[in-house]
Amino acid sequence: METAAAARALFRERFGAEPVGTWSAPGRVNLIGEHTDYNDGFVLPFAIQHRTHVALAPRTDGVFRVRVASTFDDATVEVALDELDSLFPTRRDEVTEWARYPLGVAWAVLAASGKSPSEVTGADLAFASNVPVGAGLSSSAAIEGATAVALAETWGVSLDRVSLAKAGRVAENEAVGAPTGIMDQMAALLGRADAAIFLDCRSLETEIVDLGFDAAGLELLVIDTGVKHSHATGGYGERRGACERGAAALGVPALRDVTVADLDRLAGLVDDVTFRRVRHVVTENQRVLDTVRALREQGPTAIGDLLVASHVSMRDDFEISVPELDTAVDAALAAGALGARMTGGGFGGAAIALVARDRLQHVTDAATAAFAASGFTAPTIFTVTPSDGASRDA
Repeated sequence: METAAAARALFRERFGAEPVGTWSAPGRVNLIGEHTDYNDGFVLPFAIQHRTHVALAPRTDGVFRVRVASTFDDATVEVALDELDSLFPTRRDEVTEWARYPLGVAWAVLAASGKSPSEVTGADLAFASNVPVGAGLSSSAAIEGATAVALAETWGVSLDRVSLAKAGRVAENEAVGAPTGIMDQMAALLGRADAAIFLDCRSLETEIVDLGFDAAGLELLVIDTGVKHSHATGGYGERRGACERGAAALGVPALRDVTVADLDRLAGLVDDVTFRRVRHVVTENQRVLDTVRALREQGPTAIGDLLVASHVSMRDDFEISVPELDTAVDAALAAGALGARMTGGGFGGAAIALVARDRLQHVTDAATAAFAASGFTAPTIFTVTPSDGASRDA
């Protein structure tokens, strides 16, 4: 609870009062299913033990304003609740980027609840986090999830977890300007210990899939390359556009409706880059289904080749890997990992490796040595544990 204590201490420092409670939400690792979410496809993420905590107190002075502060920024940002509608999305650039996440959630939760700004209280929120930023572990959804559950409780808003996840996605898409899907928010809100969430991004139906890592003597290792990425940049949007062009060429609503067998027909309808972008998404969807089946029928030792195939597809067809990620994956596999892939949106961030517990140090040492040999900054390497989703801490 050190991070929760940091959030409470920051609250006292910035706002000169005591919070009424703290809430938190986790980051996530996506085991497999990259860039399939905004194509109405399938994903298999799990929440991790790293969390973002928010200390909150409602305003008692009758002022309908929200103030947000964080341990990673010296500034406190304050906005009137009735200004949120005019601020997002058209004037979002007037707000420092990190603050758009919680303020965007406040805006989206209000809209989803049907309440007007005068029907809720103002609030002060202070954030602290131990989710690595820019590593592809969804530090953004952790902020959104923590904010959503805290404000929903504070405002007496009756929204279920899926609705709160939708509010987080609205914040990310409209308030921040990142054209992401809903996977990260669903993982942050619905995570379950020792399990992954099999999510249909079209219907938003979920199934809990036991991972069985511990029983099989396996650990999931995260190799954070230190190469920062941002979803609110052109590379992500370009790939989403390519997916939309591919779906339009085939006359379907989304790439979810395309099978591997349809790819031959697509090849004559679009340029090579668009074809390869589509091929990644279509084959990745199938890999998610195959991974869920393998976990249920054979256990986690059977999914290594699927993880590797996912990385090759992201590297060659979707072209979102970077040399540091390829080095991490190659080094882990050479040192005996069962499978490895980059995880997250790409252009930096982290790789994951599924490793037998007795090979963990060997893989860690091999990745560190490979980075040094390539002249890269040393990676940050740690294990992650499938964990529960957003909750009130105290």
